Amino acid sequence: MTVVGAGAAGLYAALCAARDGGRVTLVSATPLAESASYWAQGGLAAALAADDAPERHLRDTVIAGRGAVRESAARVLCNEAPGIVKDLTELGVRFDADRHGRLALGLEGGHSARRVVHAGGSATGRRVTRQLSALAAEHPSIDVLEGRRAVGVIVADGRCTGIFLKDAAGPPAVASAAVILATGGAAALWARTTNPAGATGGGLLLAHAAGATLADLELVQFHPTAVASTNGGDGFLITEAIRGEGALLLSPSGERFVDELAPRDEVARAIQRVMSDTGATSVALDMRKVDPALFPNVITALHGAGIDPSRQLVPVSPAAHYMMGGIATDLEGRSTVPGLYAVGECACTGLHGANRLASNSLSECFVFGARAARAALAEPAARAEALTGAKPPPRPPALTDASRIALWERAGIERDRDGLWPLREDPHPLVRLIADAALARTESRGAHQRRDFPDPDPAFEGLHVMMEPSGRPAFDRWV
Repeated sequence: MTVVGAGAAGLYAALCAARDGGRVTLVSATPLAESASYWAQGGLAAALAADDAPERHLRDTVIAGRGAVRESAARVLCNEAPGIVKDLTELGVRFDADRHGRLALGLEGGHSARRVVHAGGSATGRRVTRQLSALAAEHPSIDVLEGRRAVGVIVADGRCTGIFLKDAAGPPAVASAAVILATGGAAALWARTTNPAGATGGGLLLAHAAGATLADLELVQFHPTAVASTNGGDGFLITEAIRGEGALLLSPSGERFVDELAPRDEVARAIQRVMSDTGATSVALDMRKVDPALFPNVITALHGAGIDPSRQLVPVSPAAHYMMGGIATDLEGRSTVPGLYAVGECACTGLHGANRLASNSLSECFVFGARAARAALAEPAARAEALTGAKPPPRPPALTDASRIALWERAGIERDRDGLWPLREDPHPLVRLIADAALARTESRGAHQRRDFPDPDPAFEGLHVMMEPSGRPAFDRWV
């Protein structure tokens, strides 16, 4: 088995497969523990408290998803997330605890109970990926290829049989009975983003070029509280958990204007309205009553940008943060191409619907990473001739600043047909696919807000926009 990507989803999938007796090649474009997951501030959502339950977690997920959640996927996540926390603890991840030694559970937007597990406050991604990277590097059944980049999926007789690689020394291709893509998201396609520069949907394009269907590309979440600063901190995400500990959002006149713990789409739109109405370029996050010891890396980053949150208001505004869409998969991570799997943010199980519930994404990495690993181990062995005659596909054109600016301006928090239509001619193929998906959903729902169709359309309830290999959008209702 080959796993492409060494973030939370890829590391855990590789470890699960190896623990079950599989031989795994783990491909990482960066050194281990330097993936986008490393920077994740959010935690793992899991119903662990005595007054909580998976059904309650499921209800919150469905409500946040605005009528577009695939309930079967959400039920899997909510039922299996508590076991994931236990397994990660046994693997050596040290989650935050209270003075009695019990897990410290945080409250984030859209959750009706405290159920978010953190490690090192807002350093969860760093703690988890560091530990899993160490385990993967030491595991005798995992071969780690650092500094290698996947540039194509090998397909023979209708099924995935391996992956093309480039960079560093080593073979140009790897034959494999199954390939799990865990390549991360695409929010850095937008000019204003919380994501690292490499999060531009490369795995989605690999899968699509191999014949896999993509889904829900029009549904990208804009995080409400990204720093708006010219001092080096612009775009830095301030975790929602800080609002869970009492931070307030204030208008330029100093007034509260939104429930700080409402789902993210609602908070982001409220901030956008205040900025539009006042002409301001940001609103203020008041963290002055929040214990800085709870969020050391956030405080350090703000100090680096010249902001002392114990005394000053923090300027924030929305930024592209998380793509709910991705490579369409079933509940075991299978794409529409046999032998090709996807997990984590590059995948779309339908779990998040039109608006991701906070901290469900990290739980998703582990729940579906484990499921994909088990399913991939059952694939038939790769044939020796799998690489014979295979050639990598043409490389897509490089993403330009012009494309990123166009996507931000025309497919941002609000969009309409007049703005989206020109994006269909953009040089970058994923920008074109996003535009076609957004044009197809002629309604407003969750993170997808159309000025020309300002209301939800009941006909779209539960529907997913599928981008077929032909490039034409279609609709499907998943069970």
